[in-house]
Amino acid sequence: MIDSLNSIFEEQGKNRWAVAKSTAKERIAKILKLRKAIVARQQEFYDAVWTDFHKPKTEAWLSEVFPALQEIDHTVAHLDEWMEDKDGRWSPLFPTSQSVSHFEPKGRVLIMAPWNYPFLLFFAPVVAAVAAGNVVIAKPSHKTPHVAEVIESIVKEVFPQNEVAVVQGAGSEIGDTLLALPFDHMFFTGSPKIGAHVAECAAKVHAGVTLELGGKSPAIVLEDVNIKDAAKKLAWGKTLNAGQTCIAPDYLLCPKKLVQPLAEKIAKNIAQMYGETEEARRLSENFVHIVESNTVERHQSLIQDAIAKGATAVIGAQFAPEDIENRYTPATILMGITADMHIMDSEIFGPILPIIAYENIDEAIQFVQVRPKPLALYIFGKTENKINEVIARTTSGSACVNHCILQIANNSVPFGGVGMSGTGNYHGIYGFKTFSHERNVMRQGAFDTMQFFYPPYHKDNEKSLRAKMQRLMKFFLKNF
Repeated sequence: MIDSLNSIFEEQGKNRWAVAKSTAKERIAKILKLRKAIVARQQEFYDAVWTDFHKPKTEAWLSEVFPALQEIDHTVAHLDEWMEDKDGRWSPLFPTSQSVSHFEPKGRVLIMAPWNYPFLLFFAPVVAAVAAGNVVIAKPSHKTPHVAEVIESIVKEVFPQNEVAVVQGAGSEIGDTLLALPFDHMFFTGSPKIGAHVAECAAKVHAGVTLELGGKSPAIVLEDVNIKDAAKKLAWGKTLNAGQTCIAPDYLLCPKKLVQPLAEKIAKNIAQMYGETEEARRLSENFVHIVESNTVERHQSLIQDAIAKGATAVIGAQFAPEDIENRYTPATILMGITADMHIMDSEIFGPILPIIAYENIDEAIQFVQVRPKPLALYIFGKTENKINEVIARTTSGSACVNHCILQIANNSVPFGGVGMSGTGNYHGIYGFKTFSHERNVMRQGAFDTMQFFYPPYHKDNEKSLRAKMQRLMKFFLKNF
């Protein structure tokens, strides 16, 4: 395996300058070929992702295939413009020179994709890297092996190995081998713990790094919230992909008097979406399962700990003996949550929504402020100044008002984390820039103002030189 990886890396190294010189037209042709393959073979992906963790076709299209195609279409529409040199502002100090920002590919890129959205979070950064003119080694997650096989097959159909190559295997087996190679940029999506390790490895080879991580993303409900509307959106956002979404609302901060009615309405929406009884939800073809059995065990332990410490379940929390084997965690809403419960220690990554009551908005904001910066923050309410106050007094990778998850879908704005939730961003032009080096290129004109400042220096003419330079700058500012 190590010899094979080294061979691919060397092959791509020999090819990287040829790829770097490719035109926008040539890169667009490659990306459109990828689009055609995705459209033609999407049923293979739907079958694979159902096998891997019970994701239904409609949800797989909505959350993976459709946004991947959106990313491609947005890139194709704008790549010509993105690749153009951007003029710098004219400087009176260098009146006849011209400076531009020139975008060039970083070179050899490593992309390590996660399992929770294995198709989208593989192809979205690959598209950006190809658009920027890089060669790519990309690793899909071994936790979704059937999807990984489809991905590798599509990539082989579209790209030669010396341009884009897929390598498979457990991170524990090949991860450090990949990370030891002197890539020019490393792009990782996954947990903060592994992200920190990737950053350390990138530093050793002086590679650029983008980390798309996660964390406990809060949802803050204001007193004037439309409970019916918020409940439906929170039920969807929390159960989409069975909560295995890096920007899922991880916990809810709610005014004390609204906890019970809001929790009951969220539970009602979950029942309407997936089944009125636990058994019906367990058998539902619309509810995604958990990727690994040990994660179900972790979810069960978190719920049991919370209930033992005083929390109550409005829906869910009922595990059957076969749930661990079937990788099923019941959609669960918990009230009476306190900060000392284990469910508040780390990201849940499952269909469990803990609700914490607060007395006033300052208390809710302070609860968020003292914790690591989340990937997303959600606010539900009507009063604009209160909404703006929450935004102004918190920080997060992204924020969304009166909905959840949707902020990731707009390719004209960046998506990424801050602090523990990530480093850097991508989507649209931001993905192109992530995989590009923005190079300052200056062309000196005929008249060189610096000739007045070459050595030897003389104290007696220093004052005169400064006066001449000031007059010169005033002249150019006035006339150009």
